[in-house]
Amino acid sequence: MAPRPSSTFTRRSLLTAGLATAGAVALAGCSSTPLGAGLFGSPLNPEQLIFWNLFGGGDGSRMQTMEAGYRKANGGTKSLQATVFAWGNPYYSKLTLATVGNKPPDVAVAHLTRAKPLYDGDILEPITDADLASVGLSADSFNAKSWDAQKTDGKNIAIPLDTHPLVMFYNADVMKKAGLLDSDGKLKDLTGLDTFEAALAAISKVTGGTAITVANVSETATPWRVFQTLYWQITGATPFLSDNGSKITVNDDAYAKVMERIASWVKKGWLNKGLDYAGAQTAMFTGKSGFFLQGEWEITTAQSIKGLKFGMVPVPTLFDKPAAQADSHTFVLPRKDRTPAQRKQAMVFIKSMLDQSQTWAMGGHVPAYLPTLDSSAYKTLEPQADYSKAAEDAVYDDPAWYGGSGSTFEVTVGAQLALVQQLSSSPQAALSAIKGQLKVYTNTPSPL
Repeated sequence: MAPRPSSTFTRRSLLTAGLATAGAVALAGCSSTPLGAGLFGSPLNPEQLIFWNLFGGGDGSRMQTMEAGYRKANGGTKSLQATVFAWGNPYYSKLTLATVGNKPPDVAVAHLTRAKPLYDGDILEPITDADLASVGLSADSFNAKSWDAQKTDGKNIAIPLDTHPLVMFYNADVMKKAGLLDSDGKLKDLTGLDTFEAALAAISKVTGGTAITVANVSETATPWRVFQTLYWQITGATPFLSDNGSKITVNDDAYAKVMERIASWVKKGWLNKGLDYAGAQTAMFTGKSGFFLQGEWEITTAQSIKGLKFGMVPVPTLFDKPAAQADSHTFVLPRKDRTPAQRKQAMVFIKSMLDQSQTWAMGGHVPAYLPTLDSSAYKTLEPQADYSKAAEDAVYDDPAWYGGSGSTFEVTVGAQLALVQQLSSSPQAALSAIKGQLKVYTNTPSPL
């Protein structure tokens, strides 16, 4: 890729000029970042690594444990300042503005699907083979799917910590009554649409109604993730978006095949018509449904339910090939002037986090770091090891400046897919609405 010309007039150059005045004041007022953490505070301590992330809940607790491991090995409390920001667009806006304001953190977390637009906007620095080698890493240290997915223009732009795919949770007591457990107490193979629908029918007889739940009320991410999973199981599926989000290229026939099937499940009473996020998982937890489709991170919630016997598996292959919508949490290097020592310090921190991937895996995410993924400790971790193959079949959202986890694209498309599940819209009407609503974004150049 040719070097980005410094004279090009971009949103980055505009913001850089504006941050010296009113924009800087506004940012300082809304930021929760302590002084010196990389926005507009006092000069940074060169011996202290500044780390930004967006982890709350169980992920946040585990990340704090891992940060403590780094501090213990690298000089104590003053060696690291870690700051957590609100998940989604607010986080990425702060990271972008801090970088164009020349006060970014040393290391930041980014979803892999959000790292690409950041890199295209000149917010991230590539990570060289020499950077990796300085801490004993190489491309061979990582799950191939996540490592290959982060490559952009032949450059490494992010170091994956995990893969977090959509998976299928199941209530073991309901499965037993429905005759769907094998001799080891694990879910039987449900490959194939006919086999899967026969299982839904059997579960429905046990529950008296719902067999599988998918959150679709006040929730847009889950409908998109379920669609993307089943869509990419179909031979002939094409990217929903192409040319960095400037074109809509979804295969209409494959789209219809998935959404018409989902609507048919609702009409048969197998799939819920309307449930919010909490309601969808509670139905499975309480035995009112047998299956629940969600990200593997809800393992923590399931484990907290007293007396619940559950398992987790990759979403069964209903069509032609296995696929699972997924993203990855990655470490990125925001663009800034660094000495060789500071660059090495950033890599040492990232390596420390990777070395503690078993702690991270306790929260459900599939490790991207092969020494952990291939370890006996991880392979005996249940139910995590039962669905880890989903990482090999991961499908990442198409690159677009308005796309990725928690994005405008996800909200726009997911809202229409939810209406199909609610039987408030036909698959055809929803697709027409999606294409119409996305036009404003496909026709707008990236603002980065």
